[in-house]
Amino acid sequence: MGRRSLVGLVAVALAAVGGVGGVGVATAGAAAPYLVGRGISDVTGPAAENGMMGYSKFGQSTTGIHQRLRSRAYVVVDQGSGSRVAYVNADLGMIFQAQRDAVLAKLQSRYGALYNERNALLSATHTHSGPGGQSHNLAYNLSILGFQKQAFDATVDGIVESVVEAHEDLAPGSISLGRSQLTNASVNRSQVAFEQNPAADKAAFPQAIDPAVTVLRFQQGGNDIGAINWFATHATSITNENTLISPDNKGYAAYRWEHDLKGVRYLDQSEGFVAAFPNTNAGDMSPNLNLQPGSGPTEDPVENSKIIGQRQLSAAEQAYNGPQATITGGIDARMRFVDMSAVQIAPAYTPDGQPHRTCPGVVGVSTLAGSVEDGPGIAIIPEGVTNPFFELLKPLNVDVPPWLISCQSPKAPAVPTGLLQATPEIVPIQLVKLGQFHLVAVPGEVTIVAGLRLRRTVAQELGVPIENVLIQGYANAYSQYLTTPEEYQLQQYEGGSTLFGKYTLPAYQQEFANLAKAMKAGTAVAAGTHPPKPGTAELNLQTGVVFDSPPLFKSFGQLLTDAASSYQAGQTVQVEFVTGHPKNNLHRNGTFLEVQKLNGGQWQRVADDGDWDTTYRWARTGLADSKATITWKAGAPGTYRIVHHGDSKALNGAITPFTGTSRTFTVS
Repeated sequence: MGRRSLVGLVAVALAAVGGVGGVGVATAGAAAPYLVGRGISDVTGPAAENGMMGYSKFGQSTTGIHQRLRSRAYVVVDQGSGSRVAYVNADLGMIFQAQRDAVLAKLQSRYGALYNERNALLSATHTHSGPGGQSHNLAYNLSILGFQKQAFDATVDGIVESVVEAHEDLAPGSISLGRSQLTNASVNRSQVAFEQNPAADKAAFPQAIDPAVTVLRFQQGGNDIGAINWFATHATSITNENTLISPDNKGYAAYRWEHDLKGVRYLDQSEGFVAAFPNTNAGDMSPNLNLQPGSGPTEDPVENSKIIGQRQLSAAEQAYNGPQATITGGIDARMRFVDMSAVQIAPAYTPDGQPHRTCPGVVGVSTLAGSVEDGPGIAIIPEGVTNPFFELLKPLNVDVPPWLISCQSPKAPAVPTGLLQATPEIVPIQLVKLGQFHLVAVPGEVTIVAGLRLRRTVAQELGVPIENVLIQGYANAYSQYLTTPEEYQLQQYEGGSTLFGKYTLPAYQQEFANLAKAMKAGTAVAAGTHPPKPGTAELNLQTGVVFDSPPLFKSFGQLLTDAASSYQAGQTVQVEFVTGHPKNNLHRNGTFLEVQKLNGGQWQRVADDGDWDTTYRWARTGLADSKATITWKAGAPGTYRIVHHGDSKALNGAITPFTGTSRTFTVS
């Protein structure tokens, strides 16, 4: 959960496939082995007064939008067997169990059992600049002042829409696999812990980073329709001082490929190229190359998000356009819920060859410390704390049972979040097979060596090359970090945030090995016990919008500051309007602003609040009145105007839309 987290069925309904959504299942002899489809939708939550997810910084609440957040979905169907997988990557900090449950419920209300816990993989890019409050576990909602239903619904509805779009887009197609390397978009932010690993593990990463770029290329009838581009780096180029919604570096890479290179216009409701940039084992990988928040390669965090995003795009294009291996073989998946608080681990999976067990979740003191690399925590607490009687904890009156302290050793426990249901104990683990390519879907943040060991375990059980097994982090639920036992011993931030104790990784190795064995044998896996809903799941202390009122003698949509009459290309146009609260209408799959250009006597939208060169900012100017500040970096020569779309709320609760328009201006 960034560097500052406070805590950090059995088969597809194959017979029914042919009648759903007008998509039939072809015979095994079909020319194209798969049906493939892609979809995209908007998951942007409240643009004002919603705590942000990722840094756990109290007071960091949204004040507008730099770029909108998107959910990107891909559905693949094996035409021979009818088996399918739905893959989602969303511009979110995490995927929580609550979101996954709600998404599946909506999909099943539409498609029956076609998409289910086993074959739907939901993942997040891990941006730290989006609205939060979407978990049912209190620890992840604390700094956001509780569960925010509006933010939750925005993500759930957007994810569902993207999957529906991908489902309806299904057509005969193919998938291929490409690879490249990227060495200047990540740095190991916890190298002191990395160095504790055995030489054989470290030798796999000579620069202490994972440079692998893995790309799946999707085509329908020979036409390119999308790509999934995995690379390990945190989406934390933008710091905890930011309050504008942003998909950060991975979102920029996706936007640049889709919008700038492929001509996708998100509000035009037309099919287009969909490019996802998910994370893999990024637990100790930072984009801040100078190991300071917002630093590297420049000292401008927003510019850094662009540069690091562009570097990921360039490496992805190299893999996409380079040598390709055609994906062949069946589509399959396995999933089960595991109680990670009480896994008995066989000696075959532990470093010392002895049996061990995991522990109920505990947040370590080092979690509260954060670090200087991505977002510092409590300044007086250093990383690497292992003394359970650390004197700074005494005023907190934290009661951690002695047996749990012993089980979590050498962690200095701060809060027994598992016992309090503040963090999850039962989590979903999932293994997805796309032909010869496999995804190990982990509900957390995996360091590069932990990822390496987990991949080795799965690859060995499946009997496939390790390069065809990839970690999909931030998947299906969230339970903080996953370090090696050696890294855990040092109790840096990542180790302090490894909830289930020193042997968390061996437990995952054992449990994923069981999934891999079942997949190889073609046997079913019981789903296990679904996690319970905590009693504090929907606790919320954030006040909502009471009503909006314009300033005296003014009206909604009225200009406060107009545009100048002319600008040079590259200059910033800034316009201010009297507005209402953005929570009145999220304008999801819409926009709070338009830059319109006069073409042939008609005004045409050329930019909106999802574009890189615009910003939408909201601020209170009184108790119930507020203003919207819209900026645009002037583009090509022509005649333009700025339009603001807002909504006001009356005392009786009625919400009324309005628009405001700037003067016409020229760009030369």
